[in-house]
Amino acid sequence: MSTHTETVSSRHTDGAEPRAVPVAPDPVVAPAPSAAFFAGNPAALGVPIFVAGSVALALVLVGYVPASAVGASLPIISAATGLGLLISTVWSAAEGQTVVAAIFGLFAGFWLSYAVLVLGLTHGWFAITPDAAVHTQGLFLITWLVVLGLLTLGTLRLPLAFTILFVLIEATLAVVLAATINADANLTKVGGWLTFAFAAVGAYIYLGASSVATGGPAFPLGRPVLQ
Repeated sequence: MSTHTETVSSRHTDGAEPRAVPVAPDPVVAPAPSAAFFAGNPAALGVPIFVAGSVALALVLVGYVPASAVGASLPIISAATGLGLLISTVWSAAEGQTVVAAIFGLFAGFWLSYAVLVLGLTHGWFAITPDAAVHTQGLFLITWLVVLGLLTLGTLRLPLAFTILFVLIEATLAVVLAATINADANLTKVGGWLTFAFAAVGAYIYLGASSVATGGPAFPLGRPVLQ
């Protein structure tokens, strides 16, 4: 805020000497709420945190840990990937990025529900009997096959790299579903290698976003399936 005075150069009609006339101070304009807190690209967090959960799950599926240690990936999947994607969802929504917020939100739901499924089955939270455990897992996988299939179809106007990512995820879910229903350890490992594949695509997308964020060139992501 500043205050100042002006000198009146003309004399009053009564012949009085010029005098300083106070001028009202400039109004103080409160700054608009800053959007700097949310400024930037939410993919800078959302994509690598998604890759982290994918790598952890892939290691479980290919047998890096014993089958009895199915919960080994849960600390990363729940506390890192699930939470990180929730943050990315809010960030995207605050930026007005509806599709990005929907993608991150759906995958946050996937990873968090996976963590709850594993914890629930291993701790008997949902009164699911052992003979129903296989079809409970099948229910989970079928549900997400449908939902992420809709996401794949609904985002065909995104660059091709995203479509490849989603198709690989769909293929992984289908293979793991078949492996679960048939108790096939080899198919489970195939699902693990497919998980590594879509984690690699996610890593490529992240490196492109990181390059742009640090002043570098964008990575080619391919032409959309639908123009």
